[in-house]
Amino acid sequence: MGTFKAIRIDKAEKGTTVAVTHFDEAELMEGDVTVAVEWSTLNYKDGLAVTGKAPVVRRFPMIAGIDFAGTVGQSSHPAWKTGDKVICNGWGMGETHLGAYAEKARVKGDWLVRLPEGMSTRDAMAIGTAGYTAMLSVLALEKHGLTPNNGPIVVTGAAGGVGSVATAVLSKLGYHVIASTGRVSEAGYLKDLGASEVIDRTELSGPAKPLAKERWAGGIDSVGSTTLANLLSMTKYGGAIAACGLAAGMDLPSSVAPFILRGVSLLGIDSVMCPIELRKAAWARLASDLDHGKLAEITQEIGLGEVIAAGAKILAGEVRGRVVVKIL
Repeated sequence: MGTFKAIRIDKAEKGTTVAVTHFDEAELMEGDVTVAVEWSTLNYKDGLAVTGKAPVVRRFPMIAGIDFAGTVGQSSHPAWKTGDKVICNGWGMGETHLGAYAEKARVKGDWLVRLPEGMSTRDAMAIGTAGYTAMLSVLALEKHGLTPNNGPIVVTGAAGGVGSVATAVLSKLGYHVIASTGRVSEAGYLKDLGASEVIDRTELSGPAKPLAKERWAGGIDSVGSTTLANLLSMTKYGGAIAACGLAAGMDLPSSVAPFILRGVSLLGIDSVMCPIELRKAAWARLASDLDHGKLAEITQEIGLGEVIAAGAKILAGEVRGRVVVKIL
C-alpha cells in the first residue's frame, strides 16, 4: 500500500475544504477492480463539488470527479483483467464513492464499460459524462420516434459540454439544430459544430405561456427551470424534450397544456444510475456518430492542479465545450 495524488474534499466547520494532496491507498473504498486513472474531465457537477457551491458530496473524505478512463491494474471481477482499457461514469463517484480526480480508483467491475475500439482514453474523457449524457438524450428522442424529417431539434446550453456534443451528434445525424446559448459570441463555434441556427437564451428565459407557437419537434435541455417550461410550450404536436440538467434551477414553472393538448412528452435522462446495457449502447454510438475532428476542436486540456479554478469557471458559464484532465 502506498499513496497517490488526488483532489481531496474534507468537511470543514463551515462548508468544505478542497486540495490536491496525497491520498492513502488503504483508504480506498470497496470494489473488485482497481484502475490506474489516465484521464478525467470537468463537468458541472464537478464544479459544484470542488467549489462547495452545492452539497453534492455526501461522505468525507471524498475524492472529487464523477468519471474516468484508464487501465485496469488489479481485478477479481470475471469480466476484467489487468491491462483492459475501461470507462466509468457516475454511480455516485465523487458523491458517495471515492472519485476520479486521482491516480487510482477502486470501483465495482459492474460499473465499467470497455473502451470502444479506436477510441483513446483521452477521447473518452473529451466526451465524458457530458457527452455520454448527450447521447443518452439522443437515444431517448430516437426511441420516442423522432427523425430529422419531423423538424428542428433545439439544444439549450449549447456552448457547454452536453450542448456541444449534442449539437455535433445531432447535426451529423441530419437534424436541423437550433442552438440556444447565453453566449451569442459563440455563434461561430456552434455553427462549426453543425448548428443551423443560433438563438439567444433570453428567447426562452421569460415566463412560459401554457402554449406558444410551435417551433421544434424535440429538444435536449441541460438548463431546466423556465427554459425547460418554454421549450415544452413551443414543442410541436407529438414531440418530445429530453431533460438532463438543471443549470438554471430544479423548478419547472410549466402547465399540463403541452402534454394534454399537444401530446408532448418530457423524457427524463439520468446518467448516474443508468443501466449498463444502455451505457454500452451510448458509448458504441458515440464511437460512430460523433465526429472526432469536431471533438478535438471543442476540447481543452488541464492538469489536476488546475481543476479547482476551472470548477469555479464552469459554474460561472465561462467554459466552452469540453475540458479533459490529465491524471497520469
